[in-house]
Amino acid sequence: MSEPLTDPGPSMPDDADWTWVLTRPCPDCGFDAAAVEPADVPALLRDAGQRYAAALGREDVRARPAEGVWSPLEYSCHVRDVCDVMRGRLEQILAGGGEVVRFADWDQDESAVEQQYWRSDPDVVAREVTAAFEAAATAYALPAGTQWEWPALRSNGSEFTARTLALYFTHDIRHHLWDVNA
Repeated sequence: MSEPLTDPGPSMPDDADWTWVLTRPCPDCGFDAAAVEPADVPALLRDAGQRYAAALGREDVRARPAEGVWSPLEYSCHVRDVCDVMRGRLEQILAGGGEVVRFADWDQDESAVEQQYWRSDPDVVAREVTAAFEAAATAYALPAGTQWEWPALRSNGSEFTARTLALYFTHDIRHHLWDVNA
């Protein structure tokens, strides 16, 4: 019989504006948006999905490395949801036909609490992560030509195009791979 799951408590909220990664390399994970082409994004997403699924098989999948820092399981739940949000945002841009679209707000910390990421079944999440990354990779293979420059605004006013959204998304995914050492 396994031990009952205990709520590890809240994680430290991340309210940073990470859009700076579009203009300079990330000193933590090494991601450099200038070195990535939108056409590379589907393969990068598929690779990341496999790496997260593998991380979910680790014995320490539920262990938080420090107080307030998500476990590999929690990060995997987060990136699963990020894939869905970013796929939806790209679909919104493409449906906008080149007109500026506005993204609804998404509170990642609220999602983690509401869904109790820490309670998730790693085997189920591995399947969900694989499917979410595949769906996102398929979506990010669709834009062509000038569609990559179609505009959008995030709820905080940050400006994006389909291209910069793809790069921002890729950094998020790659950065969290660095977070979980995968």
